[in-house]
Amino acid sequence: MTLFTFGETMGLVAADGIGPLTYAKGFSFGIGGAESNVAVGVARLGGEATWLGRVGPDATGALIAERLTAAGVRTLAITDESFTGLMVRHKRSAQFAQVDYHRAGSAGSRLSPADVPPAELTSAGVVHVTGITPALGETARAAVFQSIETANAAGVPVSVDVNYRSKLWNRFDAAPVLRDLVSRADVVFASPEEAALFVDADDLLGALAKLGPSEVIVKDGARGCRAQIDGERHELPVLPVTVVDPVGAGDAFVAGYLADRLTGATPAARLATAIAAGAFAVTVPGDCEGAPTRAELAALTGDDVHR
Repeated sequence: MTLFTFGETMGLVAADGIGPLTYAKGFSFGIGGAESNVAVGVARLGGEATWLGRVGPDATGALIAERLTAAGVRTLAITDESFTGLMVRHKRSAQFAQVDYHRAGSAGSRLSPADVPPAELTSAGVVHVTGITPALGETARAAVFQSIETANAAGVPVSVDVNYRSKLWNRFDAAPVLRDLVSRADVVFASPEEAALFVDADDLLGALAKLGPSEVIVKDGARGCRAQIDGERHELPVLPVTVVDPVGAGDAFVAGYLADRLTGATPAARLATAIAAGAFAVTVPGDCEGAPTRAELAALTGDDVHR
């Protein structure tokens, strides 16, 4: 029961401290990508996860393969002649973070249908994709839809995180593609704003479910989550934690849900794990560095000091 996912993972340059990038005193360098973040999250929770993607023949591409492998993810990194993409992130204020992408023409954006082996799709417990990859280019979009078609034909559940990125495409171009993506999925994750791009905002859960998925989860930040799973409605609040870095919380949430789904846990248990994983992730800086283990989740509501 393995998670299989694919997409672009990039190098991440993050400014230290808070304030305009102009005055940053130092920077850290890591990796980040929605799909690989989910793979790391599932692996940390004891599941099996495979990530596939293209990386450049450079130090950043090598770092991505090394970091993901070290995190317990089975990594299928295809070396491309183009460069590995980069993102630069800084916190303009305590409340607002800004991310700039340098990925046009990158190795990751050159993903194609031929890169994704059908055997990986048909043998997976869940195939997970996001709405980011279709925005990267025609071949990447074709890879997503062909992979979903293969998984659907084999009866393998497909998970989609809408993950709309306004810096990659505008809402008018994105909406019909994202709607099509969701209509082919079994499990869908979206924020209220993302879902409202292509369904009626009056009843997001019902409207998303009408498109076809049997499991619809709306991630609503500080308001927790709402879900409709096999016709039954659920609602969970967030756990109270001190927020250090909100980036990566959504991916940790998805990882928590899918990790439990792969083990056959009940819908209520999946959502509880998702909420706890997302809460833990925001207490640590970085995209996937804060992905928790099962033991850490169990300790989340316990004492602050563990001796």
